[in-house]
Amino acid sequence: MYVTRPHALTAGAGAAELRDRAEIVDALYRFGLGQDLGDRALLASAFAADAVLDFRPAAAAWGGEPPLMTGRDTIVDTILGGFEGRVATTHQVTNPRVDLGGGAARLTALVEAQHLLTADRSVHALLKNLYDVDLVRAGDGPGWVMRRVVIDNVWLTGDPAAIFG
Repeated sequence: MYVTRPHALTAGAGAAELRDRAEIVDALYRFGLGQDLGDRALLASAFAADAVLDFRPAAAAWGGEPPLMTGRDTIVDTILGGFEGRVATTHQVTNPRVDLGGGAARLTALVEAQHLLTADRSVHALLKNLYDVDLVRAGDGPGWVMRRVVIDNVWLTGDPAAIFG
């Protein structure tokens, strides 16, 4: 588990640092909202081309064994392909913590993810997950993109079939 050092924004924090912090958290917002809207371009905009997404620690909470997702296109195809026409989602991001260091950043946040089967909304799963994310400045598009995402589960209620079938 990632533990960040205490860091407080001070009156001396410059506009560039504040903008970077907002753009870093926005990458995670794009990830969640891209899934919720089924918006391929928005979801893809959250990731570096060589990104890695590891949902295995979270899925281990209920015995799931998803693949390690490597590469922006694989991540987007896997997530949207698994949910399209089958699952409706909502994601809420809270408690974001940013640690900046040059052209790289680290973000931790809690994300609550609700999954409902579209054919039977009584089948649902609600997860609270801890995200540990490494980000880099984007060469094009938004200011920051996620390069490594590890998702660990804090708690789960409901039926995991609403996530993976």
